[in-house]
Amino acid sequence: MMCAAVAGQRGKKVVLIEHAAKLAEKIRISGGGRCNFTNLYTSPENFISENPDFCRGALARYTPQDFLALLRRHGITFHEKHCGQLFCDDSSERIIEMLVAECDAGRVHWRRPIKVARITRDTARDTSAGSHRFMLEGSDLSIRAEWLVIASGGLSIPKIGASDFAYRVARQFGLRVIEPRPALVPLTFAADSWKAFVALAGVALEVNVTCGSGRDQARFREDMLFTHRGLSGPAILQISSFWKPGEALAIDLAPTEKLVETLIEAKSATRLSVVNALAQSLPRRLALHWFDASDAKPQTAALRDRRLADVPDRDIRRLADALQPWTIAPNGTKGFKKAEVTRGGIDTRELSQRTMEAVRVPGLHFIGEAVDVTGWLGGYNFQWAWASGFAAGQAV
Repeated sequence: MMCAAVAGQRGKKVVLIEHAAKLAEKIRISGGGRCNFTNLYTSPENFISENPDFCRGALARYTPQDFLALLRRHGITFHEKHCGQLFCDDSSERIIEMLVAECDAGRVHWRRPIKVARITRDTARDTSAGSHRFMLEGSDLSIRAEWLVIASGGLSIPKIGASDFAYRVARQFGLRVIEPRPALVPLTFAADSWKAFVALAGVALEVNVTCGSGRDQARFREDMLFTHRGLSGPAILQISSFWKPGEALAIDLAPTEKLVETLIEAKSATRLSVVNALAQSLPRRLALHWFDASDAKPQTAALRDRRLADVPDRDIRRLADALQPWTIAPNGTKGFKKAEVTRGGIDTRELSQRTMEAVRVPGLHFIGEAVDVTGWLGGYNFQWAWASGFAAGQAV
């Protein structure tokens, strides 16, 4: 819709084809129904890609402030929730209504719900200005177009219509596709290894979580949530975009303090048991259950009910070392069904950074989540949608 509105308002004749019965369902469900539509601190460093510099141009030409100016023209109020994350004061429906209104202002023709079954290209006309290079066909659909923009997203959340349409089109025209995989997604663990942690489902706490090493290392400080099958919450969703199968996570369960120092210093000032002293630094349910749920050595597990003052420093260090960091290896993710976005997609080395046009297929553009540009959690992926849509809308 962003691309169609920009092109239409430039005087182009635009047809917007949508296969889903409900328009912009991903906007509708975002942010608990209030749409985390951008992030004030958006920068290229907030995105993952095999070609990390690709997103710089589009993000520089259409910024969060540009989108906010659009919201203000439509009287949409908003608020900052956390670290630059902006949400509608009202409903995410306001964003959809705004984009529809912008399309209407550009006299965009709507064709929905309808599916494109076949796309062909007349290569002989590629050098003729104003030629109709592409033919789109389907049930009750026959359209010729000079320019074709694919904005059909990735594989995330199939229940609202996600599909591999963009990847199929790219491959049809010989473009490379980086293997798509779930991102911003909860992580799961083998049933046997997670059995002891099931009782912690619902426990949430702030953590530092790290994966990878060297230049590939990623680290986030956010909230983490224990679930029946594994780990979720913002910290885990963030790290999931970087996590690779077989890698372990290093999770600091008490990022605001050094546990070994806290516990050793408390020995002379408290009559608490070890578990109750630990509960001063961790959620009580986690502290109470840790000695049973962790893979701690027997001598560490036996510390639970001992008086902290009676425990040797070396045993306290052993306990603290298991919590800072807690090292654990996921066995997978909850998949595209629960992933907020898709990592991978159309290889950006196939596209123009300025126009999003396929270098080897004149007139064919790819934008948004279909492209191998994946943002962090917090409004970055929507900003990429607006920016890449604007870039293509200005170029067609």
